Amino acid sequence: MRRLVIVALIFSMVLSGCQSSFIRPTKMSTERTSIAFKEWVVPNFFISKQIRVVGLGDSLTQGVGDEFKKEGYFGRLTTEMFEWKGVKNVKTDNLAKRGSRSEQLNKKLEDPDVKSTVKKADVILITIGGNDLMKVVKKNFFNLKKDPFYDELQRFETNLDELYGTIRGLNSDAIIVVAGLYNPLSLVTDEANDFEDIIIEWNKAIEARTIIDSKSCFVPVTDLFDSNTAMVYHTDFFHPNANGYNSMTKRFMEKIKSCDLQKLSDGELDM
Repeated sequence: MRRLVIVALIFSMVLSGCQSSFIRPTKMSTERTSIAFKEWVVPNFFISKQIRVVGLGDSLTQGVGDEFKKEGYFGRLTTEMFEWKGVKNVKTDNLAKRGSRSEQLNKKLEDPDVKSTVKKADVILITIGGNDLMKVVKKNFFNLKKDPFYDELQRFETNLDELYGTIRGLNSDAIIVVAGLYNPLSLVTDEANDFEDIIIEWNKAIEARTIIDSKSCFVPVTDLFDSNTAMVYHTDFFHPNANGYNSMTKRFMEKIKSCDLQKLSDGELDM
């Protein structure tokens, strides 16, 4: 028994000696270098919200001529807005009315209910000016000359300034998107060439007003309706049909994007 204990003791000493030969000295741990992360800011549109869209103006925003009854470009565009970043839901108030001229729209904005609606708007979509032009056309149809149109343009510019002043007095943050005018007379009269120059001047006036306002966007649509080759006119040859409103909606989306929706919305919305 004693011999067995001695053998076991010797064996354990041999194992201890062998194990020590495999132990390697470790290096002193070096200080960890800090990893520099770029600062990341959560965008405002990360948290979605309901937006309110208000339509103002004339028959184009009302959607007259749309055989599918989808409220023209207004209904189609507000449907597209559901896909925008930062949008959870879209509430719409289309207050546009067929035949409205600029002075009538300004009068409409004196209504307390309309004021209340505009105050709550996040986006305001406007078409105005076409009926101002047509008033001159109807009055001088058999003797169309440029002078009456430029006289009316001065009144229109004054009304447009008043319109913007009223809206901004009620709501300084809403995005205002205004469409330009097109020339339906190209389909029905030989006087269209002179009328093209008039349309250009009126569109310049509308665009200039949107440029002055830092949260506005101008949408040109003249080229969409310079002929009916693409079948964009309603049977009255004045208003767009559903196809025409589809084209307008696409143009609105393109221009809102190029106007930088994120900047216009102070970072709350994006496409």
